[in-house]
Amino acid sequence: MTNIAPTKTNLLKLSDELKFARLGHELLDQKRNILVVELLSLLDQAVEHEATLEASLARAYATLEDAVLAMGKLRVSSLACAVNVESRIKFGRRRVMGVELPVVETRFEEHPPFYGPAGASHRMDEAVREFRGVLKLMGRFAELKVSIVRLAAEVRKTIRKVNALEKVAIPDLTESLRHVRNRLEENERDMFVLMKMVKNRLTAGERGSVER
Repeated sequence: MTNIAPTKTNLLKLSDELKFARLGHELLDQKRNILVVELLSLLDQAVEHEATLEASLARAYATLEDAVLAMGKLRVSSLACAVNVESRIKFGRRRVMGVELPVVETRFEEHPPFYGPAGASHRMDEAVREFRGVLKLMGRFAELKVSIVRLAAEVRKTIRKVNALEKVAIPDLTESLRHVRNRLEENERDMFVLMKMVKNRLTAGERGSVER
């Protein structure tokens, strides 16, 4: 950008562009830091939530196996068909530094009694309760995973913008501003020397006229 004409207008323009670029770099750097903090927080939550989900799922299957051992596979299948639980997933959203993240809320609506107490083990009720808890945990886990993917993509995009400003735009503008400022100073010095020469010649001419 050193081919820019060395004018005061360009000097002011470059100065404003440099200030704007530095401000943009500062804001993007803050955005990146906030996004990274949020991303790390969600990653920690996801790791913890995944472990909870796996434990809950294992517990649910273990409870179901106990029910099968207590009542038999056919009886459990028959009772399972009688279970009337409606699941509803409500999707919301929240924003973090302009990034839209999902909010998943899982609700259940039960219509008991599902079956009579005769021939039914309490393990069946426990299995229904455990699998209902698993579904709720899965909704939250999906929310975390989608949020992590979106935040990670935004972090990468923001880092590219920060690097572009820091390593390309700001150095180029700084160099162009320095070049224009130096050329203006040179032009001012040349003009000063030229004016001094003109003044000396005019003074010498006036003296010659007086002597004649």
